[in-house]
Amino acid sequence: MPESTSLPTADAEALRGLAGGAVHLPGDPLYDEARMPWNLQVDERPAAVAYPADPQEVSRIVRAAAASGLRVAPQGTGHGAPPLAGRLGDAVLLRTSAMTGLQVDVASRTARVGAGVLWGDVITRAGRVGLAARHTSSPGVGVVGSSLGGGVSWYARQHGLQCSAITAAELVLADGTCVRATETENSDLLWAARGGSGGFGVVTSLEFDLLPIRTVHAGMLGWDWRHARSVLTAWGEWAADAPEAVTSVARIFQVPDVDALPAQLRGRQLVLLDAVMEGDEETGARTLAPLRALRPEIDTFAQVPATDIAHLQLDPQEPTAVHANSVLVHGLPADAVDALVASAGPGSGSELLFVELRHLGGALARPAPRSGAMDHLDGSFLVLGVGLDVGTGWSAVREDATRVLDSLAPWTSSAAYLSMAYEAAARRGWSAASYDRLLRIRRSVDPNGLFVAPQRAADD
Repeated sequence: MPESTSLPTADAEALRGLAGGAVHLPGDPLYDEARMPWNLQVDERPAAVAYPADPQEVSRIVRAAAASGLRVAPQGTGHGAPPLAGRLGDAVLLRTSAMTGLQVDVASRTARVGAGVLWGDVITRAGRVGLAARHTSSPGVGVVGSSLGGGVSWYARQHGLQCSAITAAELVLADGTCVRATETENSDLLWAARGGSGGFGVVTSLEFDLLPIRTVHAGMLGWDWRHARSVLTAWGEWAADAPEAVTSVARIFQVPDVDALPAQLRGRQLVLLDAVMEGDEETGARTLAPLRALRPEIDTFAQVPATDIAHLQLDPQEPTAVHANSVLVHGLPADAVDALVASAGPGSGSELLFVELRHLGGALARPAPRSGAMDHLDGSFLVLGVGLDVGTGWSAVREDATRVLDSLAPWTSSAAYLSMAYEAAARRGWSAASYDRLLRIRRSVDPNGLFVAPQRAADD
């Protein structure tokens, strides 16, 4: 249900003229366009929307909002920006998409990115010099937001979470001061930036390590979904012993009949296996042999430039209305596969776009060398249900997703990956000690609760 703007617009009038005029209040011509997130299902109605271009403009907006009795809700750019609907009636929605500075240092193998940079920009820039980032599966995801939330990449089983690669963060605090967080300066804030999701300031830029990867063995295997049970059972067994150099994803996919998708997939109901492997083609072929023995009708694997995997999963790039939720599971035994297929496969009645199983473990299961709020994931697989409203309404989509995730309850972890678990309680995102430390840091730098944290990232 859309929220009402509970405060009179006069409370936000003091912001007019800030950010070079890129501030929009309810009733302004560009307000409705400015307030929309990437997920068009979410109806955000803030007291104002601001688009600062640099940290100094962020500082002025933060100070003006506080003086006007408003809160501030930082929101990243692109696919994956956290939904904040229902909590913005007294808040300025601070959109970071104008901060697009991007630098790649070849010698140190590092990147510095502004809060408006998308992963596709980093993938392209780093790829030109033979480097790769721990990027998400969609190039349209914002770098800073996904990094603060953890960041599961195609290289995760070998190299861990993207948040663990962060070496420095720059942010604006609740009093409007701009600070830099490193291992030796404001180290608590750097610790919070490594997977703490935000809520302790407006992060305007991050610096992080890159990987010396030029090519990978990557692609897709596909079967009609009638084979979902046998394929997923075999994949689960294969994944349990797969080398850490491979990260894979399985999907039960009801593919839309749209021209943007490959002709061999359009309008079909399939079970797909995607994977990325560091190493040469011979090693890749040997690793894939047990899966190819299942006789896939689609096989696109090849040795490719690392930049090519940006579009491997065929994620939509334009704003879209979607519902998504996930759980972490400790294993994928035959009974779990049976439950999953019964709830999402042939004959289930599910209208979800896809149910995805992300292969975890490896470096993701071990505490990262660099300390951070999130340094590993407590699960062997992440199961994600994603649906579109195909005419039956969002309640039906949510019911389909809930049924799938509930079917895996016997194998579900008590932890959650909040960047993909929009209905999980905050405490499930971190260990008890890390969660308590996050709250202490937030209260220390934002004692008056100026910032609206990302959904469920802290007690609001």
